[in-house]
Amino acid sequence: MPTPHPPGPPAPPDPPESPSEASGDAMPVGPIPSAAVGRLSLYLRELRHLSREGLSSTSSHELGRRLGVSAAVVRRDLACLGQLGRRGVGYDVAALCEGIRAALGVDQTWNVALVGTGSLGTALLRYRGFAEQGFRLLAAFDIRPERIGGQVEGVPILDLRELEATIAARGITLAILAVPADAAQGIADRLARCSIAGILNFAPVTLRVGRSTCIANVDLASELQQLSFAVVRRTSGFPG
Repeated sequence: MPTPHPPGPPAPPDPPESPSEASGDAMPVGPIPSAAVGRLSLYLRELRHLSREGLSSTSSHELGRRLGVSAAVVRRDLACLGQLGRRGVGYDVAALCEGIRAALGVDQTWNVALVGTGSLGTALLRYRGFAEQGFRLLAAFDIRPERIGGQVEGVPILDLRELEATIAARGITLAILAVPADAAQGIADRLARCSIAGILNFAPVTLRVGRSTCIANVDLASELQQLSFAVVRRTSGFPG
């Protein structure tokens, strides 16, 4: 789970420099750039921290400070959602949460299956953040006899041969892949044929499925490589 930031000094309300801070209504106004989508989920995380700290309003300056981006970037991102702010006040924390949740599609409940219950898969099953965000893990699948029939945090581990029948019976629309690279494509093909709408892929391989199934890749080694690149550049005196 993310660690809350220590409370900082309150920031003054922003002037309404964009339509997003001029009204209290939330209404998507057009396509949201992919970079903004990534930041929206981070804004939502920080808004939850603000709510836990007892704050009912915030500003683009405060959100930007917490995420290390400029207030202008925050305003531009939130303007994609419509008019969410209030003149002279800034953003209502609860209303902004609702607007971002609606834009990200997490204002509803999603039924999820996980394939692969090794170390990574088991850790994912134990992560409580999924349920808090409306993602219900209903079933996990494996091929190892010693794993089949068990449970992790109340989620049953089923034989992979039951994949299609279970997805249909339980109304599962999203799947998480935590399997070896050589098994990932075959399982992704099966999931796509089951009309799974989206796959979160932790296998270090590029999956190819039909356009009706969205793929989000999480390559932990690649993320570490990007981190090491940033560290090397900083320690070598390169800007950025």
